[in-house]
Amino acid sequence: MLSRVVPSVARAALARSSVRLLTTQAGDDFTLKEFSEKYLGYRKAAFTEKLEIIDPSAEPALPIYRVTDMQGNIIDHSQDPNFDKETSLKIYRDMTQLNVMDRILYDSQRQGRISFYMTNFGEEGAHVGSAAALNNKDLIYGQYREVGVLMWRNFPLENFMHQCYGNHKDIGKGRQMPVHYGSTEHNFVTISSPLTTQLPQAVGSAYAFKRTPNNDRIVVVYFGDGAASEGDAHAAFNFAATLDCPIIFFCRNNGYAISTPTSEQYGGDGIAGKGPGYGLHTIRVDGNDVFAVYNATKAARELAIKNKPVLIEAMTYRLGHHSTSDDSTVYREMTPSLKRQRDEFDAHMEEYKEHYPVDKCLPKQA
Repeated sequence: MLSRVVPSVARAALARSSVRLLTTQAGDDFTLKEFSEKYLGYRKAAFTEKLEIIDPSAEPALPIYRVTDMQGNIIDHSQDPNFDKETSLKIYRDMTQLNVMDRILYDSQRQGRISFYMTNFGEEGAHVGSAAALNNKDLIYGQYREVGVLMWRNFPLENFMHQCYGNHKDIGKGRQMPVHYGSTEHNFVTISSPLTTQLPQAVGSAYAFKRTPNNDRIVVVYFGDGAASEGDAHAAFNFAATLDCPIIFFCRNNGYAISTPTSEQYGGDGIAGKGPGYGLHTIRVDGNDVFAVYNATKAARELAIKNKPVLIEAMTYRLGHHSTSDDSTVYREMTPSLKRQRDEFDAHMEEYKEHYPVDKCLPKQA
């Protein structure tokens, strides 16, 4: 009799254990599903019995996307954007024109003809490469070092001069300090001096676009690494991700916020490292590689138009001083001389011409 009872008891205990196991598993699944929906943005999660505090320094940094090597050679020809003749010529012309305009206006300030100026030396590729990938109907919020974006949209050269000189022909009637451009016609919001104010404003515009039927426009907001350290940037990232706004955040990380190096601004994986935490699609790109910037911005726009906000961190370098009110030799190694800057820029443009023979596109001299 006992021999028959023992197996029965064992089977009953096993059944109760199985029920508890199934009940526990069902409870875990329910809880994880609830956590995923309520707290984790519908991302999958799992329980663990291993006590582990994540060490951010142990995680690899996000890679830097590039198309060309340091000598200007295309590494993987499948990544060549294959610009047509008109586009390749305009990229070459705008980058060269921007560099020359900077030299003239910088000298103008030194001669006392204008009160202030900020050069774009070293960052021409980030401007023009990103602008070429956008639709001219897209709304731009700039900071103060994105002149190439407005130039790409055929903002007249004389209007740049009128604005910097603050004369009666200036669109803003001289109410703004130099380099604070704006043009309704070119979908470029007038630049404001207070740092980072443009980011939450840009998210608001993007949200309005999202609520507009049959919208085919996005917002692109440019800012620097210093602006990314402001609270408004984090508020903008969070709102854009939460509201699924059609926006690209384009960060020019040029190494310095005036005199503060990026190494003293933040810990962790730079600006791009913050993107996934906020729920932003993210890419880090070589900001001195015009091909890589173009490809990254083009892909980002394809996501943004689907209401998927994107963060681009363009790694570049500010060759000149922060502004004509700054002497960067005080806080960093001697910047290249103006002659060396010109030589390096000319060498870069020669590399560009090796891939796109723009000389053949230029009109012949009489």
